[in-house]
Amino acid sequence: MKFEITILGSGSALPTIKRRPSAHFVNCNERYVLIDCGEGTQLQLRKYKIKFQRIELILITHLHGDHYFGLVGLLSSMHLLGRKQKMQIIGPEGLEELIRPQLEIGGAYLNFELEFKALSYPTSEIVYEDNVIEVASIPLKHRIPTHGFIVSEKKRLLSLNKSIFDMHELSVALIPSIREGKDVVLEDGSVIPNHMLTLPPEKPKKYAYCSDTLYRESLIEYITGVDLLYHEATFLDIEKDRAKKTFHTTAAQAGVLAKKALVGQLMIGHFSSRYDDVTEHLKEASIYFENVITAEEGMVVRL
Repeated sequence: MKFEITILGSGSALPTIKRRPSAHFVNCNERYVLIDCGEGTQLQLRKYKIKFQRIELILITHLHGDHYFGLVGLLSSMHLLGRKQKMQIIGPEGLEELIRPQLEIGGAYLNFELEFKALSYPTSEIVYEDNVIEVASIPLKHRIPTHGFIVSEKKRLLSLNKSIFDMHELSVALIPSIREGKDVVLEDGSVIPNHMLTLPPEKPKKYAYCSDTLYRESLIEYITGVDLLYHEATFLDIEKDRAKKTFHTTAAQAGVLAKKALVGQLMIGHFSSRYDDVTEHLKEASIYFENVITAEEGMVVRL
């Protein structure tokens, strides 16, 4: 089982040589999700050897350009590379009206279907699920309607107690039903209870992505206990008045929120281009929450 996040962009509105605008690639047990698609995202995908066509779902948090300006170019490249598989795009009201005309006016009639789903602000809802993952939207507080997302594993099947299974010399054909919780009935009518053949499954893992937002303790009800929280930390605490005015968060505030939400690990990002070095961001967040890292391009975080 694999649950990992590759950082494609960790900066805020103004791209720099070191940091690109927001974009995270998520591989949750072979479900491939792109969260935000800032300018140059397709180049970052190439740089870090992630295949475009693997992406099945794109999530856009809000309609500030540093979170979606790379989308038209990425879709166009997917078309040129022969994509046939449908692409699902989930984002704010108005996203479809921004993207489709750019493609059509330029004559880029895609060979694959685009399916848009508009988020309802300021609600939280399950926006995607299959038998492996679930994606929920969570309302953030920014200058325009903005959502974060939680990508979760679905509840796992029971683990097989191999030593007991082998001891009874059972057929491998029984494994699926055993992992679903069923007992085994032998030919002589005797029953092997399921609890003897299985072990408790691992706890499903969760990744929360909270982009541009004011510090909001109301988020705690949604993100409590997640394994990894990505939270914006655009400014240092000395700029907290500016952070409030622009509806952003400081590194210290991100640390406070992580502590109150009892998360496993905090990753801060969306750094303002005014900072050449984010060592102080790490220090400020670490005052309040010990297990914190800074998002860096090319970094792969495994849950």
